[in-house]
Amino acid sequence: MKQFLDIFSLFKEYLVLALCILLSALLLSLNDNVQMRSIRSVAVVAIGFAQDLFDFIPKYFSLRKENTILREHNVALSDEVSLLRESKLENMRLRKLLALRDRESFAYVAANVVGKNEQPMRTTITLDVGESKGAVYNRPVVTDAGLAGKIIAASAQYSIVQLMLHKDFRVSARLQRTRADGILFWDGEHLLIKNVPRTQDVKKGDVVLTSSMSTVYPEGIRIGVVSSAEIVPGGLFYTIIVDPAVNFSGLEEVFVISGVADTARVAVEAQFVK
Repeated sequence: MKQFLDIFSLFKEYLVLALCILLSALLLSLNDNVQMRSIRSVAVVAIGFAQDLFDFIPKYFSLRKENTILREHNVALSDEVSLLRESKLENMRLRKLLALRDRESFAYVAANVVGKNEQPMRTTITLDVGESKGAVYNRPVVTDAGLAGKIIAASAQYSIVQLMLHKDFRVSARLQRTRADGILFWDGEHLLIKNVPRTQDVKKGDVVLTSSMSTVYPEGIRIGVVSSAEIVPGGLFYTIIVDPAVNFSGLEEVFVISGVADTARVAVEAQFVK
């Protein structure tokens, strides 16, 4: 108690001042005459002006923190771009050294989806480009997310695309991590990959790409990711379920890849591969 009294006597002037200020503020808030309303209005305006004037201070610190994070991300992305550039140059040198053919680059034709057929097992879309723009039979159709399907019919101005969610759709697929190949198709409920031997290492989350085994689809287009991989007891192959990369219910714009088929390869395979 004595200690408390000593502290009080030491700071009594400050405590009395604080008490007086609080009491004055209370009396000002309770007083409702014209003069006090005017004073309160001026005070509110002054406080608001001061807040606007110094509002940049917290924003400055938050923007500074955000700027630091963005710079860190930029450095990471710059490193990644540099590594990818080096990998590309190394790949070009090795392919040249080994006299391997360079992969072809393809042209893309932008198209709008102007019609949809959501009949079960026969899902198709109609595009506003046709043969006059290079959208011809068997051309692959993609989005920025990945593979969507291929053209199965075309007129001069329009074309129909068979989506991956179609019972007749087939594509040679490859697991990016292990390079295991299989055939991907739609069974009415899921995109499945079969013919992948149980000796292969398949995990949930593995990225699935188009493989080099197809003459219709270029190699390396993203198809989706593995959501499950099971082996029937006593079976020799996996049954792999794939979540597609493309959101088929929200398709509005797509791209048609032109000039994919290697005619020389198609001709020799047709002649000798039965």
